Amino acid sequence: MIKKTITYSLICLFSICLLACSNADSSSSEAEAADLVVDINNPIHEIQPTMYGIFFEDINFAADGGLYAELVKNRSFEFDAPWMGWKHLPEAETRFNTVNELTIVRDANNPQNPRFVRVDKGDETPEFGLENEGFDGMGIKNGEKYDFSFVARQNKGNVTVKATLVDTTGNIIGSANTAVNGNDWKAYEVVITATATFGAAKLQVNFEGIGQIDIDQISLFPQDTWKGRKKGLRKDMVQLLAELNPGFIRFPGGCIVEGRTLDQRYQWKKTVGPVDERETLINRWNTEFAHRPAPDYFQSFGLGFFEYFQLSEDLGAEPLPILSCGLACQFNTSETVPMDQLDPYIDDALDLIEFANGSVNTKWGKIRASMGHPEPFNLKYIGVGNEQWGQEYFERYEAFAKAIYAKYPDMNIVSGTGPFSDGEMFEKAIKELERIKPELVDEHYYRTPDWFRENATRYDNYDRERFKIFAGEYAAQSVQTASPENRNTLECAISEAAFMTGLERNADVVYMTSYAPLFAHVNRWQWTPDLIWFDNLTAYGTANYYVQKMYGTNPGTHTLSIKREGENVTGRDGLYATAAIDKNSNELIIKVVNTLGSKREISLSLNGLSKAVEGTMTSLHGDDAGVFNTIEEPAKITPSESNVMAENGKLNLQMPANSFKVVRLKL
Repeated sequence: MIKKTITYSLICLFSICLLACSNADSSSSEAEAADLVVDINNPIHEIQPTMYGIFFEDINFAADGGLYAELVKNRSFEFDAPWMGWKHLPEAETRFNTVNELTIVRDANNPQNPRFVRVDKGDETPEFGLENEGFDGMGIKNGEKYDFSFVARQNKGNVTVKATLVDTTGNIIGSANTAVNGNDWKAYEVVITATATFGAAKLQVNFEGIGQIDIDQISLFPQDTWKGRKKGLRKDMVQLLAELNPGFIRFPGGCIVEGRTLDQRYQWKKTVGPVDERETLINRWNTEFAHRPAPDYFQSFGLGFFEYFQLSEDLGAEPLPILSCGLACQFNTSETVPMDQLDPYIDDALDLIEFANGSVNTKWGKIRASMGHPEPFNLKYIGVGNEQWGQEYFERYEAFAKAIYAKYPDMNIVSGTGPFSDGEMFEKAIKELERIKPELVDEHYYRTPDWFRENATRYDNYDRERFKIFAGEYAAQSVQTASPENRNTLECAISEAAFMTGLERNADVVYMTSYAPLFAHVNRWQWTPDLIWFDNLTAYGTANYYVQKMYGTNPGTHTLSIKREGENVTGRDGLYATAAIDKNSNELIIKVVNTLGSKREISLSLNGLSKAVEGTMTSLHGDDAGVFNTIEEPAKITPSESNVMAENGKLNLQMPANSFKVVRLKL
């Protein structure tokens, strides 16, 4: 017992001394200025224009209820529960009234959109109709104009439609009326001007008069959309994407590509053409997580493949569509199409390329032109499968690749390593990929902040003759992967910035990178952390967003050597750095990250630059590594801008605790 006590005491004393020495070393290193040397005259690797991009998936209500500006949930009554999102007026039991009735009718002649509402009005009761709850309410802004529309036919009598926007207390904040004429289906539209701003408004649709009408596709859109497109995208959310300066947009996901079953996979052909002919589908994130069930999460596909291509074009980004390879999500059913029945899936890939690039004389090019875009979208990249694994994936990938290359030999095809960035499954995937030799391989990293810091050298010793890397999904997890307690902390963002220095340094290997997921509604999310959060009125960027923006708006065209005592700057004393030259603007771009909780002094020697030059510096930092932006305080962590001057080839930087800086100097 005495020996154990003495031993334990010695261990404790040794630990205390070791900690004290460690702290002393840390304090000493913090006080010491770090000397970094940049070689301006010898560019190393070309940085691809696609280096920093966007990954979009319809999770966290990112599409319907988010980027797609439609305010009405279940506008055509096609959810599995057709009244979902709707309330009957003046009370829930209204539809059982024998004088005034609301009935769902199913028309077998319209398989894509079979349901509509039949309104039987037997008396002059004015307050009879429906109320739509929107997506956590509807965001309405004072003075803005909203297009209320529907399709209807008057079967008998004379029933008019009155649309009213109300707040939660029933106060009217906008209304408009329109008559329904004729017994043929016709589209109707009227403009509502809002008289107040409210984030959780509801739409009431009342039926006045006596008679019978059928009504469907009840819709409400703000007129002030991205680029003013009618029934388009939410402007503030697209603006945040535009400010990232993305080199590509990967869409539509993600696990959503695969579906929980093959019937629920994403089928691009069902998302193009007239919006009212696009078939509603349950969202695969509908009930994925017990902690965040969303039984009302469906896809209307108003945001479909045409709109994704159009958005890519708007932002000057390369489109990167991902298609099902005949494997449902392997975390769910793993439902698999036999190899001898794979042709329809391969045809979907070939037809998509024709839709994007074909002339107006081709079948699918003609459909693209009919949607208002006769010019090709110039698709260069296509992904086969999302993050599938096993022999069943690779044999299907090979079948896709053979068919695509036979018809489109210049197409760049993206494969993947599965959901993990190491381990047995990853190693087996690497062996298969070395055999089949794809151009680009998608790797995913949902790991802890320290993993990101420790893996800034991941590609330093990568085989340069092997396939190129698409870092397609990554995000530091403050708690653990898929935990509802994850937050977009400054520590996570700074750790990602450190990791990204390694991606940029190895630009001859890494061709594409994107954070994931992209969007999340503050009240209706399934997964966190996420790059951009929004409610019904506003949207804001996280600290992670600003890291992505600082990289995306400062990519450079070629990497440069930046060394500390002859070695790459990859984490010693918490410092990380990368450097590039932009040959288009003739500027030097230096990125430096300090992951420590204390400030550092940096001395930069700019070899090849002797004259005095001015520049700009963008800084992101905070004393508290655990802080994060919120919808109430969206600007807790935001970058600041300042001017800098380099003289005689020297530049000194003060690096605060938990900081990331980007310096641009005109050469």
